[in-house]
Parts: sequence; C-alpha cells; structure tokens
Amino acid sequence: MMDKVLRIGMIGLDTSHAVEFTKLLNDPANPYHVPGGKVVIAYPGGSDDFELSRSRVEGFTNKLRDDFGIEIAHSPAAVAAACDAILLESADGRVHAEQFRQIAPFGKPVFIDKPFAVSSRDAADIAALAKSEGIALMSSSSLRFAEEVTRALADTSRGALLGADCYGPMALEPTQPGLFWYGIHMVEMLYAALGPGCMQVTAFTRDAHDVVVGVWADGRIGTVRGNRAGSFGFGAQIHREKGTTAVDVAASAKPFYASLLERVMEMFAGGSAAVGLEETLEVIRFIEAANESRETGLPVRL
Repeated sequence: MMDKVLRIGMIGLDTSHAVEFTKLLNDPANPYHVPGGKVVIAYPGGSDDFELSRSRVEGFTNKLRDDFGIEIAHSPAAVAAACDAILLESADGRVHAEQFRQIAPFGKPVFIDKPFAVSSRDAADIAALAKSEGIALMSSSSLRFAEEVTRALADTSRGALLGADCYGPMALEPTQPGLFWYGIHMVEMLYAALGPGCMQVTAFTRDAHDVVVGVWADGRIGTVRGNRAGSFGFGAQIHREKGTTAVDVAASAKPFYASLLERVMEMFAGGSAAVGLEETLEVIRFIEAANESRETGLPVRL
C-alpha cells in the first residue's frame, strides 16, 4: 500500500477536524500537506441532542462537498465499501461503537478520533471487534503528537523521566462527561510522557479549574490541569532527574493535526498503530475514574 494513493473515507462531518484533515490530505499546496491518501467519500452523521454536533454538520458537509468535491454517502457502510481506509471523526463519542460495528465487516483500517468512546464498556467492545475482524485500529488526541511534546520527550539529556504535569483548556460538554470532551487532550499528553501503568486517580474540581492526579504503579506521579478561566493554551512540564523541561505546544508552527495524520497514514499504509489499543483502553478508564473522583472527591483505582 506504500506506493498507492489511498482512497480515504470519512465518517462524521460534525467537527472541524473533518475540514482540517481534508485540507491537509487533499491539498498538495498546503505547507504541511500529509501525502499518501485523499478523502474521497464521507458520511455526515450528527447527533441531534448535541448542539456542537447538530449545528455544525450541515456547514461542514457543504464545505467538503463544494470545496473539495467529496462524495457524500448515505451511511457509514457505504463509505467503508468505497474506500481503502477510514477516518471515524464523529464528534460524539457515544456513537463510535455503533458506527464501528457498521464498518467492521469491511475490514478496512480505521482511525477513531477522540474520544475513542465515553465508557470503558464501549471501548472494550470496539477493541474486541477490531481484534476479531483483524482490523488495524488507532485512536488518539492530536495533542499527543504535537511537535513540542514529541521533541521534549525525545530529549533524554536530563535523564530518566520522573513525572509530568499537563495543562490546557477544559470546557465541559454534558453529552461527553467530564474529561471526555477537552480534558482528554491533556490525558493523552500525560500518557505520551508516562505510558500506561496508572493505578489510581484523584480529582479536584472547582468552577474555573480541574486538577487530576494520577499515581503510576512504579511510583511516578502525573497531573492534568483543565482550565475554564485564565490561559487556554496547551502545554506541559516534563520532570526528569536533572531538570524540568517546559513545553509550549503553540511554539511550533506545524499543526498538531498534521503530526497526528502522519502517524495515521503510517498505519493506513500497513504499519503498526502509533498508540496501542491497550493504552487507549487505559486512557478511557483513567478518564472514567477521574470523572468518578470529580463527583465523589475520593481516590479511584483503575
């Protein structure tokens, strides 16, 4: 598949990611163009009870059809039948399991945008179906692959990584509980730094901020700070034996969408997923546990 321009199908046109990803894939003149595939067909989707989905799906659908010549299909299955690989972009994580069930029989590689699911049960169902059908599957927030994050984690000159504190905006959306909507970005950055192995989380929540503390089995501690006041920039502090590195995601001109799509295209072309499913399942459980702790104020074990 490496020498072929892949026909990419898209499911869910209710998010700005649908437009931004299509720009990066379909426009060779884009300075951050990601080669190897083109979006050719898409299914709009949309959730009536989710305002940010319902209100945007028509506009994004029209833009993909009119500006990029994308064929608009009547179902997820129609998309899967007509493409080589699939970007499942629906903004509503509640629908991902059902949409994945509809496309799984076609056996195409799939990227599921954040949130992979909004419950561990749905996440496990998706992963089990992918395994039984032999489907290459990956899910991730784009912030995990932001260039400044990648650069900081690759620089081991200050010794072993002891912990990380990740911060960013954390708007709340009732249909995507707690950290599932925007908090997932900081959780993904934290897992990029520390990897799987968290055993307990404790959340502290106020009107303007949330802080979630994760304790890893090897003794390392990582935090997520979600802001609803003050700065809405993304960043992190990466703590190593000989010092701390400050990460400002905005310091790189390269869009984190492009950095993510490069990894997705590697999987679509036959490579391994850049984030394993076991780690993704733990990310979802981490968020579930953090949401439970937000409600009770008590530590929750994963």
